[in-house]
Amino acid sequence: MPWTYRHASAEWQRFLEVAREEMHLVSNNSAYTAIEGVLLAFRRRLTVDQALRFADTLPSVVRAIFVYRWYPEAPAPWGRREAQTAEAKALRPHHNLTPDNCIEATAIALRAVLRPDEIDPVLSAIGPDAEAFWRVAPERLRPVDFP
Repeated sequence: MPWTYRHASAEWQRFLEVAREEMHLVSNNSAYTAIEGVLLAFRRRLTVDQALRFADTLPSVVRAIFVYRWYPEAPAPWGRREAQTAEAKALRPHHNLTPDNCIEATAIALRAVLRPDEIDPVLSAIGPDAEAFWRVAPERLRPVDFP
């Protein structure tokens, strides 16, 4: 059984906790909305093949969020970080407390539960825009708690 399935709850809780802390949010619900917005903003910029390869690297619960209610379309242009952030913040606009650092915070959380050798080759294959989306300054990284 894959590790991510056997330990899905612990892995998800660690990811959610790091994202919530990095975004300075007080509730898991607010953090969830921000995370979902970031994942959807990233997914919109990928081909189906790229999205599925990326999803394969994700922890099981994050993977489920990433593919939930997905109706593939032609990829959107990458654009600037500000536009990507605005898109993430637009999800559920009447119930959204997503901060401006949502992409970086989600990247920090993702890298707290994934080893670089799991995600970096996939991002590299997608291209420099994907690498930039999930890039975290080394001093901002948290230790990876999972094998």
